[in-house]
Amino acid sequence: MKFIKEIIPYVIILVVVILIRSFIVTPIKVNGMSMYDTLNGNEIMLLWKQKAVERYDIVVADLIVDGKKEDTLIKRVYGLPGETIKCEDGILYVNDERIDDPYAYGTTSDFEAVTLGSDEYFILGDNRSISLDSHIFGPVKKENIQGVTDFILFPFDQFGKVE
Repeated sequence: MKFIKEIIPYVIILVVVILIRSFIVTPIKVNGMSMYDTLNGNEIMLLWKQKAVERYDIVVADLIVDGKKEDTLIKRVYGLPGETIKCEDGILYVNDERIDDPYAYGTTSDFEAVTLGSDEYFILGDNRSISLDSHIFGPVKKENIQGVTDFILFPFDQFGKVE
């Protein structure tokens, strides 16, 4: 009986950690250079699973092709549900109004207008010349967005909130 009393706090801690990682926040690793120069690759960041998605947030999303997960992507949100987004002459427009594009590294390739559904987002990598993103594969459904990431844990010289 003494052994059970001693182990109960550790079991509770383990359950709490599993619940937090499953439903609230978990670490993720950045792979590739598609978010340069905001992210350089190999950063360890915190992924907030319950945070509402807003324009310019950096999100982690599953790339689904033919109903199967092909890859996990880290990109920035530009188009929100119900909006129409397009790029003409390297300039982004949402609902026919020019929007700020302060994070773009390189020129944004032109794409035709895309009207997003009530559960869809348009995501772009900051490094526009090499990014595999919505201008290539189309909108991402809300259910395929794992969460929002905005805090670097490692490397320590970059520790802190990402804008």
